[in-house]
Amino acid sequence: MAPETQPKYVRVRTELEHVLADLEEGDSVPSERVLSERFSVARETVRQALQELLVEGRIERRGRGTVVSAPKMVQPLSLKSYTEGARQFGRVPSRIMVTFADAVPEESVCAGLGLAPGSTVMHLERVLLADGQKLGLESTFLPKERFGHFYETFDPETSLYTAIRAEGVTFASAEERIETALPSPRQAQLLETSTAMPMLLLRRRSFDAAGLPVEVVWSLFRGDRIAFEATLRE
Repeated sequence: MAPETQPKYVRVRTELEHVLADLEEGDSVPSERVLSERFSVARETVRQALQELLVEGRIERRGRGTVVSAPKMVQPLSLKSYTEGARQFGRVPSRIMVTFADAVPEESVCAGLGLAPGSTVMHLERVLLADGQKLGLESTFLPKERFGHFYETFDPETSLYTAIRAEGVTFASAEERIETALPSPRQAQLLETSTAMPMLLLRRRSFDAAGLPVEVVWSLFRGDRIAFEATLRE
């Protein structure tokens, strides 16, 4: 498409790429008013271009302004924990506990854990952070018969995989599905974003060396702050 026939916001977005190239992480991005005057377009056109960069994670809202974002954290798709993946990328992982209690989940979770419908399981829900920045919301379901003592021994702000491995459990395999999703109002609030922010939803079921289910996990990650990669071999 020739430049003169492109939508105005596409042209503005291209110009904004040049602006960002001259800025460092954490630097303030010029306001909509300043940019609209610089590019001689309506503020709505600037807002549309900025929204694309926001969704891509190039910029982020901070207070009443907008700044250049840190690079997205790249998390490997593997049997490693979130903690291990974050540290591999040079980030400092942490967690905020939301829920750690018994629950009667939907039938698919019970089936995933090899339990009868209506069974009571342990539900651990946590906000995942890297360098203090909220990246995801993780809901882990565990068989209570196997890990019920974690209520007394496990610190929810530490690595769950480390605690499970300390029990002599080996993570041998997992099934994982990734799809896009939009957060609910509650999820958006916990992740300090809007319900319009595209998310990556990961559903995982892990197994031990004996083939027994260890966990069912639903993880919702902000698409503007994290990406996933896998190494494929024939």
